[in-house]
Amino acid sequence: MMVATKSIKFLVVFVLALTSFSAFAQDDTVGNNLIDSPDEIQAYIAHHLKDSHDFHLYTNNETGVHYGFPLPVMVWTSNGLKAFMSSAFQHDDNGTIIVDKDNTKLVKYHSKIYELEANATALSFDDANHPTNASKVLDFSITKSVFGMLLTGLLMLLAFGGLARGYKKGKIIPKGFSRILEPLVIYVRDEIARPNIGEKKYRKFMGFLLTVFFFIWILNMLGLTPLGFNVTGQIAVTACLAIFTMVIYMVSGTKDFWAHTLWMPGVPYVLRPILAVIELVGFILIKPFSLLLRLFANITAGHFIVMSLVALMITLKASFGPIASTGMSLVLALFIMFIEILVAFLQAFIFTMLSSLFIGMAVEEHDEH
Repeated sequence: MMVATKSIKFLVVFVLALTSFSAFAQDDTVGNNLIDSPDEIQAYIAHHLKDSHDFHLYTNNETGVHYGFPLPVMVWTSNGLKAFMSSAFQHDDNGTIIVDKDNTKLVKYHSKIYELEANATALSFDDANHPTNASKVLDFSITKSVFGMLLTGLLMLLAFGGLARGYKKGKIIPKGFSRILEPLVIYVRDEIARPNIGEKKYRKFMGFLLTVFFFIWILNMLGLTPLGFNVTGQIAVTACLAIFTMVIYMVSGTKDFWAHTLWMPGVPYVLRPILAVIELVGFILIKPFSLLLRLFANITAGHFIVMSLVALMITLKASFGPIASTGMSLVLALFIMFIEILVAFLQAFIFTMLSSLFIGMAVEEHDEH
């Protein structure tokens, strides 16, 4: 218990230290820096849905100063590894601020970091707005999404560490936060793993199913906070989770499963190669694609709807006035936020359920097809 208390105190101090505000000055502020047109609102929502190298919390419209906190930037350039804080870019995303690190010139353009050529003094573009005098670098930075995943992993480690220590000590009734975790663990075991994988083999996959369920759920809940996480709305993240599931059920597939997949019994021999191709495409491409796309699309759509409803206070101000438009926006956004809390759990449940179903299909002993 003492160890858990110290760990929680350390986590609180760690988060507070990282969330200390710092101001990012931006020299190229245009006009009053207000986002008040449909095009600007659409661009702002698109920017929010993307990953970023820092947290942007608030902008002073009068001074053009951005408030938030930076994250570490680590890139591999032609001159080796370069590391610095993202505040060096001064919140610039247009490629105008040049960061010089040991004669290596770096700029950030549309959330991607480029290395300028040696003799370049500014970023130049072609007709399609692609940089012509710079090249992309290998980016290993701690972006907002990476920070969210690390934070989620740390929270899970602390929470389940406490639950495991309680079980190890022989406690029948968990204490503290473990009382909330235990029913959820039992739910995943009895309602997801056992029915889909089977009584004999479900224990082998419980670690993965619990991890992916709580990992997605916590990330979805973090996405509803003002910090603006959209980790499960990044298709690279959902693709990795889907690939993990695919690798597990492909590797765990029994001989019976592969025999039925590659040479299906009970059908004419002429059709068996065709059915084998269809089955392989289903297990290798279609099933993982359905997993990654469902999670990505639902979470991204949820964020888009919430921010669009918040923007109603701006787009409808001319028609209904500031009070009515703000009230309408607040009520609708608050309603959708409650729906999003349900969706956060539902998407974690669906991903885990389908993963267990695919695993169960692979490890099941078939008597006949």
